[in-house]
Amino acid sequence: MKALNRKLLRDLSRSRAQIFSIAAVVACGVGSVIAMRSTLDSMQRSRDSYYLSARLPMVFASLKRAPERVAMRIAQIDGVTAVETRVAADALLKVPGLAEPATGHFISIPDDGEPLLSTLYIRRGRLPNARSDDEVVVNEHFSIANKLTPGDTLGAVINGRWRQLVIAGVVLSPEFVHDAVPSAGMGMFADSRHVGILWMRRKALAGLYDMDGAFNDVGLLTASRASEQQIIASLDLILEPYGGGHAYARKDQLSNTIVSGEIEQLRVFGTAMPVIFLSVAAFLLNVVLSRLVATQREEIASLKAFGYRNSEIAVHFLGYPAAAVTVGSIGGVILGIWVGSKYTQLYRDFFRFPVLEHHTSIGLVLVAIVVSAVAAFAGALSAVRAAVALPPAEGMRPPAPTMFRKLWAERLGIEGMFSPAARMVMRNIERRPGRAAASVVGVALATSVLVVGTFAFDSARAMADMQFRHVEREDLSVGFSSPRPARASREIAHIAGVTRVEGYRSTPVRIRNGHWSRQILITGLQSSSQLRRIVDRELRTFSVPLSGIVLTKALGEILHVTPGDTVSIEILEKGHLVRRQVVAALADELMGMSGYMNIHDMNRMIGEGNVVTGAYLSIAPGMESSVVERLGALPGVGGTATRQAMLKSFDEQIASGLRLTVIIVVSLATVVALGVVYNGIRIALSERARELASLRVLGFTRREVANLLFGEQGVINLFGTPLGMLVGLGFAYWIAVGFRSELYRFPVVVMPHTYLFAASVILVAAAVAATMMRRRIYNLDLVSVLKTRE
Repeated sequence: MKALNRKLLRDLSRSRAQIFSIAAVVACGVGSVIAMRSTLDSMQRSRDSYYLSARLPMVFASLKRAPERVAMRIAQIDGVTAVETRVAADALLKVPGLAEPATGHFISIPDDGEPLLSTLYIRRGRLPNARSDDEVVVNEHFSIANKLTPGDTLGAVINGRWRQLVIAGVVLSPEFVHDAVPSAGMGMFADSRHVGILWMRRKALAGLYDMDGAFNDVGLLTASRASEQQIIASLDLILEPYGGGHAYARKDQLSNTIVSGEIEQLRVFGTAMPVIFLSVAAFLLNVVLSRLVATQREEIASLKAFGYRNSEIAVHFLGYPAAAVTVGSIGGVILGIWVGSKYTQLYRDFFRFPVLEHHTSIGLVLVAIVVSAVAAFAGALSAVRAAVALPPAEGMRPPAPTMFRKLWAERLGIEGMFSPAARMVMRNIERRPGRAAASVVGVALATSVLVVGTFAFDSARAMADMQFRHVEREDLSVGFSSPRPARASREIAHIAGVTRVEGYRSTPVRIRNGHWSRQILITGLQSSSQLRRIVDRELRTFSVPLSGIVLTKALGEILHVTPGDTVSIEILEKGHLVRRQVVAALADELMGMSGYMNIHDMNRMIGEGNVVTGAYLSIAPGMESSVVERLGALPGVGGTATRQAMLKSFDEQIASGLRLTVIIVVSLATVVALGVVYNGIRIALSERARELASLRVLGFTRREVANLLFGEQGVINLFGTPLGMLVGLGFAYWIAVGFRSELYRFPVVVMPHTYLFAASVILVAAAVAATMMRRRIYNLDLVSVLKTRE
């Protein structure tokens, strides 16, 4: 074995605690890359393969009623390869074990077999019998939430008719990988206990809704190179006379939008966290190697004097980061595969794919290792260059003593306020401001990782608080199956337990400004609306304008409009009726993209009388179940949604996923914090060993010597922790921008307890590192240290 290799092994053995601490940080970086990216790859593979095998339509459209012969015209649109028409409607369900009615979204399937598009994957049981009028299959989440199995029965009020339905099977559908149903009134959230998707044979469902020989829902497959926009325009033109005209592409389909949004968040988080972790690892390696080179000046000079080339010395010192990367990569691969499997399990419970297996490719592992190696060697580069550039004659001489100057406390004349030990700590920091600053940066980076790891949970809680306490203040929302006269909401007010009713009107539109456009839902609110309010992220409340429209800020940015501009509104339920409205204000809401108008102005715009499509209700405490039960008996009620159910769904969908992320990231961040603080104390001890030994000889106790070293680290922590909080806030802004989507915008909210938690972890890490180093300080070999040549 070469002499340099033996020296490297000896140095690694002496510095094994430091190398392992850096390797732990590298493992965090490698593990985060593998965990996030492997989960991302697994999700994408499952989504794409499921959509392909189940033939999920590329274009969707809903309408009021069209004869079946219209399907032939749709099939003739250039670029369309397959068409399937359906009947779709909502109804109230009476589910065993559920006190209040649930909402069922019914979809027809062909009488003679399986659907051509959006084929169903049977989990249990079978498809409905073609000759049966009362058999259905239900989606898996609904069956699990209500403990339903094939053979169970449930009641339904379908188009005003009571039916007893038999569950023939439990299925999955590519349209409902996520169970959110737009017509259920819960937006992007799914309430699997109170909202179910049911499939029924076409003849049976069409008969219940007087849709024999007709359809009100259609899906299209298109050729790979076909223009979706042209197909949508042609489809809208065909369906306009039948109450259609608002077709949309797969990318805008609600379930796919939510799944794709989650994949994009994985992509952002899978980029941000490894960058932070590997930056910390590179910084640590730079500090450790720089100070190692400084303590080995004589060895480097001797090696050069004995004829070792600069390249050999460079390779020797690169062995330190190579050792850290090797050990860290092994641990990181194991950690990443384990964490990735946990993430995949979480998504398996949340999204419904027939198969969602965690897969880690060899290519991903190699990329993670190479990225970590590049970061490590980049961090070590300046230290290696310093070792190579050191002239032998210079290295043989001890470093020049640091120039003495008065402390800032002495210059201010307040040195008497500090003890001699405190002045010694301050003097050492001021003599080496560069090294002290580097140590402060290290602690700041560790603190920032802790802040970033927990801010997402704070943001989610802030979103929930804003949405369900300031915006959606109703106890219950009611949706009608079709627009009803305004007196329908007043009739609801007579139900015992209802304390306030506010009717609303909603309609899908395509809103345009020049060539920028979006398809959204406009909601008409009462001018004195209190149960549903327009509130921005700063909790400013916008009044419902007497005229004009209030848009969400995200939509305004897409349309490139400001208050006072005029937009075109194409009312889709009225064919291609176009009206113009002035933008009254832009509200920076956190969820969705929508518009708000005064309900009377909106009805005038549509050309209808005083009608509503639903109502927001305030209910007396303890009366919710009886009110929901009474609503289920009213004609025209298509569904209900409670605020509590939506809040619970939000917590399950977002908070539960973030909870796992926070636990994992905080665990990794704690390792980083311990590594940073331990290395800071360990390096300080190696640099000041002679000084501390001299103090011991002069009569200082072991405790006093240890406190000098720990006091210096305490000062560094004192400055580094608040700086890290600011850096963490900056990282949080960066991640929040990456998370921004049309569905929701994460606010950058960091609660005081998050900062307190980060500071506490740094404090605990310092205590653990001090405990680990105390024995080394107490056992300091005074004789060997004092033999150091001046």
